[in-house]
Amino acid sequence: MSSTELVLGGIKLMVFGMGMVFVFLCIVILMVNLMRKVLTPFASAFEALKAPATPAAKPAAKSGADADLAAAAAVAVAMARRY
Repeated sequence: MSSTELVLGGIKLMVFGMGMVFVFLCIVILMVNLMRKVLTPFASAFEALKAPATPAAKPAAKSGADADLAAAAAVAVAMARRY
């Protein structure tokens, strides 16, 4: 086989692969839209299952474990920068 035939074979394979991915993505988009249309009537039932909103909790004070984790991350970054 000549190099020209190999390049053309590679281009054909690339176009075929990209075409397959395009078709697959189109099918996924169609299926998502179909599922949205099918499940829209049931949305009110799912809204009833949601828990009522609770006020946001105050962030907890940093514990010793968080400080240790931050120190370990700082040491890891310092070591990575050396190499």
